[in-house]
Amino acid sequence: MNLKGSVKKGNKFQNPIPTDEAGFGKMIPILREYINNKAENVPLKTLGPFKTDVSIYNTPPESGLRVTWVGHSSLLIEIDGKHILTDPVWGERASFLSFMGPKRFFEPPIALADLPPLDAVILSHDHYDHLDKGTIKFFAGKDIPFFCSVGVKQYLTKWGISKYFITEMDWGDSQMIGQDLTLTATPARHFSGRGIINRNETLWSSFVIKGPKHNIFFGADSGWFPGFEAIGEAYGPFDLTMLEIGAYGTHWADIHMGPDNASNAHIALKGKIMMPIHWGTFNLAPHAWYEPIERLVQFGKDKKIKLFIPKPGEPTEVKEYNSGWWQPYLSH
Repeated sequence: MNLKGSVKKGNKFQNPIPTDEAGFGKMIPILREYINNKAENVPLKTLGPFKTDVSIYNTPPESGLRVTWVGHSSLLIEIDGKHILTDPVWGERASFLSFMGPKRFFEPPIALADLPPLDAVILSHDHYDHLDKGTIKFFAGKDIPFFCSVGVKQYLTKWGISKYFITEMDWGDSQMIGQDLTLTATPARHFSGRGIINRNETLWSSFVIKGPKHNIFFGADSGWFPGFEAIGEAYGPFDLTMLEIGAYGTHWADIHMGPDNASNAHIALKGKIMMPIHWGTFNLAPHAWYEPIERLVQFGKDKKIKLFIPKPGEPTEVKEYNSGWWQPYLSH
């Protein structure tokens, strides 16, 4: 599979393989699935509050690799002396409306103002649960490099980020973060758009982050596709894969993986340790909020995968570790 260069048809980006993107044709069955759904989509007990001990950032991680899970796909990654923030969403809702749409299950455990100095912000695509206007505006006027998929720059400049600090990346493009960290954009099987009419006019990506000591993979949003094997061959093995396990449903199996396919992707990528992301933060699909993680823990046992599941907001060195943080909130 070709990992270099995305393909466009007219002004629309295309997926690496034919993909059902659960568009208008699926609207009625998707709505029906939601209406008939009786799962605990939103936690009955309030999650948290979780609080980050920011003094930990004064001491670099002993191993050189530490991750703070802020929630969903927002990660503060400390890798080989660099601080990288992925898909930062601090807003209350993953929505174009401030008063409607999926609401956070727990407050961000660290304030934006309390983040350590950042070397880069990585933005995988333009969906509301990955690209948050209010959060991006916080960074306006700050000298932080932004790396984003092709077409996403338009939003960043509109919200106050200087064009000189934005690098758009196509699949296969590599950029340096500082002197010794290489960021490479790789394909994903997903879609884009922040409105009804601009679907797929911007690109969606996953990313390889390679330092002098560690090599990690940020999967962002993707359905299963053979590209994971190709990425594993070209850029693996990975010390850590960060892969989406939540927000799956019958009608969008091509664009979200769920825990079974995510664990298969980890194996295909030649990953050593897998971190589940994109779960436990917003109600975006007709499954119980805890179902993805409970299923992944079982798949981890069945497939002999080492899992890294830190508590929200807790800066944690990467190793096989299951905090089990969600278990006290289960109602069953």
